[in-house]
Amino acid sequence: MSTKGLFIILLALSAAAYWLGLRRSQTVARRAGAMGGLHSRPVYYGLLTALWCGIPALIVSGVWLSAQTGIITHLVVAQLPEEIRALPADRLSLVVNDIRNLVSGNILSGQADPVMEAAAAHYLDLKDTSSAALSVLALLLAIGSALIVLRAISPRLRARNQVESVLKAILIVCSTIAVFTTIGIVLSVLYEAIRFFKAVPVTEFLFGLEWSPQMAIRADQVGSSGAFGAVPVFLGTALVSAIAMVVAVPIGLMSAIYLSEYAGKRFRAAAKPLMEILAGIPTVVYGFFAALMVAPLIRESGSFLGLAISSESALAAGLVMGVMIIPFVSSLSDDVINAVPQSLRDGAYAIGATRSETIRQVIIPAALPGIVGGILLAVSRAIGETMIVVMAAGLSANLTMNPFKTVTTVTVQIVTLLVGDQEFDSPKTMAAFALGLVLFLATLCLNVIALHVVRRYREQYE
Repeated sequence: MSTKGLFIILLALSAAAYWLGLRRSQTVARRAGAMGGLHSRPVYYGLLTALWCGIPALIVSGVWLSAQTGIITHLVVAQLPEEIRALPADRLSLVVNDIRNLVSGNILSGQADPVMEAAAAHYLDLKDTSSAALSVLALLLAIGSALIVLRAISPRLRARNQVESVLKAILIVCSTIAVFTTIGIVLSVLYEAIRFFKAVPVTEFLFGLEWSPQMAIRADQVGSSGAFGAVPVFLGTALVSAIAMVVAVPIGLMSAIYLSEYAGKRFRAAAKPLMEILAGIPTVVYGFFAALMVAPLIRESGSFLGLAISSESALAAGLVMGVMIIPFVSSLSDDVINAVPQSLRDGAYAIGATRSETIRQVIIPAALPGIVGGILLAVSRAIGETMIVVMAAGLSANLTMNPFKTVTTVTVQIVTLLVGDQEFDSPKTMAAFALGLVLFLATLCLNVIALHVVRRYREQYE
């Protein structure tokens, strides 16, 4: 039986166990004289039966499948001739890989060695035996667990407490996985960044004013300076993000205030979905719009005014990115403003405040933590954007704060450094991890500052 088929059968058994547990609890309740004779509602007995039917079988299946490949490979290798088993570890792993390719059909059987064909046939036999054994074990475990719980259903069984404990354990496991995933990402980036800093000094990376990560492959190669000063990259990121936020925050916040406090229901019902369509447009479409429409318009406007504006500029990328981010600020701010209790508005109106005064002095301060959260999300979205910058701002790392010049950002450089045929151990490639680490630390500091601001205003208004 395939893994998918086994999973579907376990789901069906769990559904049947829920129904049987529900009916069994109702029968026990009728025998006891009333529903009040049960400790928990009948639905909890059904859930408890379904959980015990599915979870143990799924756990056993997961452990079995995770160990199955290694055990089968070990048994197959043990049956190979002595001269093959005596090969070095790297060559033996190639042989095992060829056997697996033969099993999956990536190698035609007519081209394979008879020994390899026999090993592949043995591998398939073991795999089929393992799948059959797993199916029998999982189904017996599911049915047996369900029967045990069905027999244990009684007025004294605390089904609700057990169901809540199991669900709490599941939530804890999911939270732990999320935490450890984050830790793993940080540690992997940190490890590669430390390797980079062994080749390039930290001071040169953080305070260097020239970014040209072109390492020489040959001793006589020209144009490979190998300069890793990241200040131009960070400055370009800050410049483009600042322009985007100057566009997104006022427009998004003002539109949220209008939609929540001034607009009628019909206009709000039509305007909010239309505005949120901006968030669903692919970023490459924004990039095309910036490169083909906004950038030429800015360049021609600059020529009319006597300003020298590059064909690819930070201003073009920042403006289009700001338009893209407007729905993030507007939608989140609108939800937060609508969540402010109506009693605060009524109290302000009762003491004679106008609508604008109520918004400025009551609603906005009360909703400030959520608004700050929305702005932080927008900042993160701006920092992490790549396509718009590539198509509208360019790839050149220029040390400038002039929005009319070509700049680049951290994310663009990370993509550029990791694309193409390159050695993974070279400083040029590992520089991407150093950029990612610094960007992570900068975002973390930004979040800490925002939490401090939010806490301060919460203490004032709650």
